[in-house]
Amino acid sequence: MSTRRNFIKQSALTASGAIFFQSVFSSPLFSCDEGDKRGKSPRNILLRSGWQVENIGDIAHTPAMLALIEKYIPNASVTFWPYYHVLPENEVAMLKKRFPNLKIVEGKLDAQGKATTTALQEAIANADFMLHNSGPATIGWADLNIFKKVFKKPFGVYGVTYGLYGTPEKEILSDAEFVYFRDSVSLQKAKDAGIHAPVMGFTPDAVFSIDVTDDEKATQFLSANNLAVEKFMCCIPKHRSTPMWLHKNKNRPFDAVRNARNEEMKEHDHIPLRNAIIEVVRKTKMKILICHEDETEMQIGKEWLLDKLPEDVKPNIVWRNTPWLTDEAISIYKHSAGLFGAEMHSPIMCIAHGIPAIVVRWEEQSSKGIMWNDIGLSDWLFDFDKEEEIKRFVPTVLAMAMDTKQSKAKAGKAKKYAQELQRKSMKVVEKTSRSLRKNA
Repeated sequence: MSTRRNFIKQSALTASGAIFFQSVFSSPLFSCDEGDKRGKSPRNILLRSGWQVENIGDIAHTPAMLALIEKYIPNASVTFWPYYHVLPENEVAMLKKRFPNLKIVEGKLDAQGKATTTALQEAIANADFMLHNSGPATIGWADLNIFKKVFKKPFGVYGVTYGLYGTPEKEILSDAEFVYFRDSVSLQKAKDAGIHAPVMGFTPDAVFSIDVTDDEKATQFLSANNLAVEKFMCCIPKHRSTPMWLHKNKNRPFDAVRNARNEEMKEHDHIPLRNAIIEVVRKTKMKILICHEDETEMQIGKEWLLDKLPEDVKPNIVWRNTPWLTDEAISIYKHSAGLFGAEMHSPIMCIAHGIPAIVVRWEEQSSKGIMWNDIGLSDWLFDFDKEEEIKRFVPTVLAMAMDTKQSKAKAGKAKKYAQELQRKSMKVVEKTSRSLRKNA
C-alpha cells in the first residue's frame, strides 16, 4: 500500500510548493462589500479547522466552511489555521484551486499566547473573531481559551459533537458568542451540563455544504474501472475504533485494547456489508466500489470485504487501493447510485450533492450519527449493536439500489433541509461577526 507521503509527492501540483511555504497572502478570501470599498477593512475571521490529514472526512470540514463563509459572509477576510502540525501540499492545492486567495498560517500557541511562527502571531493580532469549525468535539478548546483570555477577543463554535473533553470543553463553550452542535444529542447534553453560551442550537456539520470537486481525476478513475454513471454503489468498511497507531504522522502507541475489540467485532460488523454487496450485485447487476475515508480502511476493504465475497460477485467489485483526496471522492460519489458503510462524512458529502447514503454506527462512536435522524434520514441510519436493525440493513440497501429515483428524491429533501438549517445558523454567525467588528 502506498504511503500518504508518497501520494502527496506524486499528486501535488508543482506550483503548490511555493504556496505551501507562503503563510500569509495580502488579498482577502472573498470580494469586499460596499462598506469595505469605501475604506473600511473587512471582517477578519481566523478559522480553526483541519483536524486530520489521514481522513478525507476531516479534510472536508475546511473547504465546506469556507464555502459557507463565502456564501453568507462574502465580505470576510478568512485565515485558515490548521490544527494539524503540517498541512500536506496536495490539500493546500485543493483549497487554493477553489479559494485562490485563501490565507493559511501554521504554528502553535503556548499558554501565554506566544506563537511558534510570526505568521500565526500576526494572524491572531489581525483577527476580529475566531471560528471553530465542525468536528468530533471542540478540539481547539485550548486555543479558543487563549484567544479569549489572553487576547480578549471573541469566538464562536459551529457544528460540533459535545462530550469528549469534559470540564475544559464545558467551560470554554460557555465563553463562546454562539455554539452550534451538529446533532441533537450533543445539544441536549450541553444544556444538561449547564453550558450557557448566548446562542446555542443545532446545525448540521459544515460538510453538508461542501462543493470541491476534481472531475478530471474522477473521470479517469471511473473510466479505468468501467464504472458507469448510476451503475455502481460505494461501500466503506470501518474498524470499531480507528487504529490511529497506523497513522504515520501521528506516532501514536499501539492500543492493544482497541485492537482486540476491532478484531473481535470485524466479522460481526462486516457480514451485513458483504451480504448487501452480494444482493446488490446479483439482483441489480450494479458494480460496487469498495472505498475509504481513513487511509487505514483501504486494507480492511480487501481483507474484510473483497476477499470474503463469492467468486461470482468479485468481477463486479472495484477496490480502491490508493489514497485519494476529498475533491476526487466527491466527484466519484456524484456519479454513483448511492453509498452505504460505517463512516460519517462520505455520506454527508453524498447528501450535500443529492446522492443517497446509508450510515452504520455502534457504541464506540460518538452521537454524530444521530444527524441522520435530525435531518429526516432515520430509515438510513443503522445501529449495528442492535440485531433488529442489522436485519433490515440489507433490504434497505437493496431498495436504495433498485429505486434510484425515489432514493435520490429522499436525499434531495434531506439536502435541502440541512442546508436551510445552515442558512439560518450562518445568519447568526454573520450578524455576530458584523456586530463584533463594529464594536472593535
